Amino acid sequence: MQQEIFNTIPHRPPFLFVDGIVEMRDDSITCTRTLRAEEPFYKGHYPGNPITPGVLLCEAVFQTGAIYLVKKIGNAENKTPVLCRIEDAKFKNMVFPGDTLTIQVSMRERLQDFHFMSGKVLKDGKIVLTIRFALALITAA
Repeated sequence: MQQEIFNTIPHRPPFLFVDGIVEMRDDSITCTRTLRAEEPFYKGHYPGNPITPGVLLCEAVFQTGAIYLVKKIGNAENKTPVLCRIEDAKFKNMVFPGDTLTIQVSMRERLQDFHFMSGKVLKDGKIVLTIRFALALITAA
């Protein structure tokens, strides 16, 4: 399943925060991510009390959106998905090593090359994060 992600977006471990694609629909995508105790960021955030950084939860949403965008547009060869806007991030619960996340992204609107999306992260069916953002596909250098 991870090979499908490797074939879709340029992100690679240790900066890949999506494990698999659960479902792809016309206007949305659902992915998963299980946080492992050996993730390198837990060594410093925080020693003795590991908490997943909120910015990395956002990154999981952005990567899920990038997967959706590349798969939806198709033939995105030589294109790189880039983040161009972040709005209204709300953190509602903490995430710890061992937690499995459901990451959902929905397309809201497209204006030329900009794709406006909304995302949320859930843990055990409860919302961890909601966020709105925009991605663009740019020509690779």
